[in-house]
Amino acid sequence: MLAGPDPVTAALERARQFAREGADILDVGGESTRPGSQVISAEEELARVLPVARVLAQAGLTTPGGQRLLLSIDTYKAKVAEVVLDAGFDWVNDVWGLRADVAMAGVVARFGAGLVLMDNRSRPENVDFQNHLGGRYTGDAYTHLVDEVKAGLMDGVSLARMAGVKDEQIILDPGIGFGKTVEQNLELIDRLGALRELNFPILLGPSRKGFIGFTLNLPRDERIEGTTAAVAVGIARGADIIRVHDVCVMTRVARMTDAIVRRV
Repeated sequence: MLAGPDPVTAALERARQFAREGADILDVGGESTRPGSQVISAEEELARVLPVARVLAQAGLTTPGGQRLLLSIDTYKAKVAEVVLDAGFDWVNDVWGLRADVAMAGVVARFGAGLVLMDNRSRPENVDFQNHLGGRYTGDAYTHLVDEVKAGLMDGVSLARMAGVKDEQIILDPGIGFGKTVEQNLELIDRLGALRELNFPILLGPSRKGFIGFTLNLPRDERIEGTTAAVAVGIARGADIIRVHDVCVMTRVARMTDAIVRRV
């Protein structure tokens, strides 16, 4: 009988693979944010992520171009962010845009970390589950989608600024899949250019999400083509960073789209 690698070793190997395949940033999280997922305590989240975070921070991983791989902690809890940033991480990816924990902005400011602010109106009661497709949001939380997303993101920016976070630390994420219907997710990607007016870098995370599954009637493991379309259109509409699962394929998609749209 052979034992497999321990979770920390497996995570390090996966990080090395992603770095080889072209990732620039590694986003690590200990709590699922899928529709209907369960909230866990900061202590449990730290128990899951801290051993991995320490190993990744010490590994000094680099991209194929020789740049250091940036490390991001996907959390909305200030305690988790503080411990992981202290371990050597560079960014905080807050899916609640500083609204879940009032202490988060101060932690980010103190460490001078990068900060991803996401628009999020997720409500568990608005989740519809289907066996082979997973969950989607059905409640209409927006009346004027793009304007309200922009306003919500700027509310997060204001909170960050008040705590001393500099504008150059901030990245905005429209929150694809977070409290938005299938149709709203499609519209938001198509109208992503409107967010450029806010003058912050834009992160887009459409990878394998429910809006793709429900549009194409496909389960999570068959959504690579749908993700490819969303990534390419998102970049064409102005996304600067894409958050994906299939790094090798999406790196190629991003580079080809950049070559067409941005001539780089």
